[in-house]
Amino acid sequence: MKKAQIRIKKLREDAVVPTYGSPYAAGADLYACLEEEQVVSPGQTVMFHTGIAMEIPEGYAGLIFARSGLASKRGLAPANKVGVVDSDYRGEFMIALHNHSDVPQTVLPGERIAQMVITPVLAAEFLQVEELEETQRGSGGFGSTGR
Repeated sequence: MKKAQIRIKKLREDAVVPTYGSPYAAGADLYACLEEEQVVSPGQTVMFHTGIAMEIPEGYAGLIFARSGLASKRGLAPANKVGVVDSDYRGEFMIALHNHSDVPQTVLPGERIAQMVITPVLAAEFLQVEELEETQRGSGGFGSTGR
């Protein structure tokens, strides 16, 4: 798999540089940069520091997703479902984790809390028109193709 170089700045000495769990993983793991464990109560959202900032190349974005095991086994997932990091953002990566479970969940320092996929983006020019081209689907939505 071709690898792009992404410049990363550690904002704290104990920050962990993102890693891939396998040679073909699409998402790089992001780590909690904490001084001590943090409890997330049921229904609560907590902002977690990663202690890193990075330069995502122009024409790309970083998409922040849940880690499947953390979400399915412990109910912890990004509160905004998918975070979008633009190429011109240079601040610290923060992860808002929401506890969807009915029990408190403890996040440990250095724990993997989310994953980031670097992906190309296409900037669009939106043109206002009077009519749109017709398609077989038309305006059917919300399950209309499953009938």
